[in-house]
Amino acid sequence: MDNDSGKTLSQTIADQLAEEIVMRKLPPGARMDEQSLATRFDVSRSPVRDALRQLAVTRLVEYLPRRGFSVAAVKAEDLSGLFEASEEIEALCAKLCALRAGPAERKRLEHIHAQATHAIEQGDAQTYSALNDELHLLVYASSRNKPLEDIALNLRQRLAPFRARGFFVADDRLRSSHAEHDKLVRALLAQDAEGAERAMHDHAANSAMNVLQHFGQSSSQ
Repeated sequence: MDNDSGKTLSQTIADQLAEEIVMRKLPPGARMDEQSLATRFDVSRSPVRDALRQLAVTRLVEYLPRRGFSVAAVKAEDLSGLFEASEEIEALCAKLCALRAGPAERKRLEHIHAQATHAIEQGDAQTYSALNDELHLLVYASSRNKPLEDIALNLRQRLAPFRARGFFVADDRLRSSHAEHDKLVRALLAQDAEGAERAMHDHAANSAMNVLQHFGQSSSQ
């Protein structure tokens, strides 16, 4: 199988399976047979086993003795709590980033945002998704508060499967996400702490709503 640059084989497999789970292509309760997956991805069972363990950490799959791995049921209320926590942490990171980011970090923010604009023009959801992650991680780091950054990263890791590129395609989320980023980046570059906090909070809330609406629709089908 083709491997994304910079990613391990197990991470690439985990990302693919995570997207299929959150987009409901793999339904709750479906068995995740290691050998079948190894055959599908044309790899040995070892990276598949590692991928399934990664997914177990995010609670997308569960392991039961003598039954192996299966797709876990994702509850909207659990997701809502995680997104709520993430919104508040990310908003605080943005506020501190506006106050503390240095010239090199601000230049990097501009560059990432410009690349994202090009991805939008090309309709490239995969590239935009990667740039979206890069922008958020830079905001966390530029808050210059390591404990806060660690909390933000932990929450983002747990929510990563629900930021799959499929969600950017739905309801033209790609363009609305970019417009929200534009407000955020403008505030950050202007060193407008309150504006950056508000822009990030709104952006995070809209991202959460996009995902939660998807799960509400899926559970009603």
